[in-house]
Amino acid sequence: MPPPRLTVPRRAHLALLAVCVAFVLLPALLVPLSLPLGWDEIVYAGRFDSYTQGLDVPFEAPRTRGVPALMAPVAAWSDDVVLLRVWLSLLAGVALYVGYAPWLRVFRARPYVVPLAAAGYASLWFTVFYAGSAMPNHYAAMGAAAAVGWFLRLGEVNGALPDAGRATTLRASAGLAFGLGLTTLMRPNDAVWIAAPLILAVLVHRPWRRVAAPLAIVAGLLAGGVPWVVEAELRFGGVRERLDLATAQQGGLRLQFNLPTVIRSVDGPLLCRPCAPSGPGLPTTLWWYVLPLLVVAGVWLVVRGRRVRGTPGGRDEVSVAAVVVPVVVGGAASVTYLFLLDYSAPRFLLITYALLALPAAITVQSLWRAARSRGRIAVAALALALVGHLTAQLALAHVNAGNQVEARADWRLIAAALRGAGVGRGCVLDGNSMLIPVAYTAGCLPAKHHPGRPPDAWVLRHAEPPRTPGELRMIPVHGTYNKGWRIAVPQQ
Repeated sequence: MPPPRLTVPRRAHLALLAVCVAFVLLPALLVPLSLPLGWDEIVYAGRFDSYTQGLDVPFEAPRTRGVPALMAPVAAWSDDVVLLRVWLSLLAGVALYVGYAPWLRVFRARPYVVPLAAAGYASLWFTVFYAGSAMPNHYAAMGAAAAVGWFLRLGEVNGALPDAGRATTLRASAGLAFGLGLTTLMRPNDAVWIAAPLILAVLVHRPWRRVAAPLAIVAGLLAGGVPWVVEAELRFGGVRERLDLATAQQGGLRLQFNLPTVIRSVDGPLLCRPCAPSGPGLPTTLWWYVLPLLVVAGVWLVVRGRRVRGTPGGRDEVSVAAVVVPVVVGGAASVTYLFLLDYSAPRFLLITYALLALPAAITVQSLWRAARSRGRIAVAALALALVGHLTAQLALAHVNAGNQVEARADWRLIAAALRGAGVGRGCVLDGNSMLIPVAYTAGCLPAKHHPGRPPDAWVLRHAEPPRTPGELRMIPVHGTYNKGWRIAVPQQ
């Protein structure tokens, strides 16, 4: 007789839903919903008339249409930042559920690992900060998590589940295609790194060696990539040309060891380009060094547990593939950011963290069980460590949000200084730092996208004014969070 079917406990499902609800509510308490749009958000919002203010906000080659699609239900008719952030916060919670729900079946023998992994991922300070932001990284991460989870489900359907039917196969295939399509729509380059190890797994592992898995992978890549390809042909002269432009605008991709930069960006700032020479504070970044240990221990626990129980094909334990595949895919998703770029941002590795959280959660759950068997002191010590990690991450989210509130207020001060110097709406601005958000706030145009018009003013920070035929008047901008802002305007 076939083994009894293991169902996911209702409490595990409710625990995952509770994590998703907390992920919607908690960031709103730490990151002001009124936080002005950042540089990238301004570019995405510039697709809508309600936000452009009649200005031409450039949409360059590295950008994709995924984030504007998320914003459209609100941004298409309203420019209210608070309303937009509330909407995006709700979407972020839904995405968290979509990303981790398939894993409840994959880890049906240890289903509480899934809400624990979701909580670990959702508690990172930059995940919290970007919950209500118009940015692609969280959605790309959740698409990747969903794709890998459904891929593993599809492998079980094809090889190990005696009660599987066509409906289950179709559902798993559709989930795989949807997850990979979501990641491709948000960040096509990341989707390629995710799809590659999945295709390799199809070739080397017999249960996945069916037509459903590769078809779903191809369908997901096509569904998410077609808008990018069409835009490449219509606006940039072709796919190759768009790739070349995108690579150039990112500073070029070349083989290099970028891990030190990644480490320095773990506790902020939002973009490390360039990074400060000093490293991050160890107490707030200890999780980054502990995570690989938890992942390796989680894989080892699964492999050891199956050997001890002697159930290599059974359904009463977590499969080895369920922990190895997310590690391999998560590692592949980090290659660009660890070895090809020369700068970093904490959000770049969200896909990797989302997938590594799953085997890491197995270790944390096992430690909790071991602590309970050893008495209250062990339980208290582990609980204190987890609470300390959570407190540090939430504090970092709040601090970085406060820094952004003040830093983005600088743009309004610069805009006021421009108006005071007689440079009004519709002007052309040049400069060396944060030109696009400053131009947007001042109602002006960035010079590099309007080369036919001479600049009306220059916005400078820690830079010398340009050499021009006429005299320039230098005006410092007072009261800014980031010191050193100046504007240069031609002498009347």
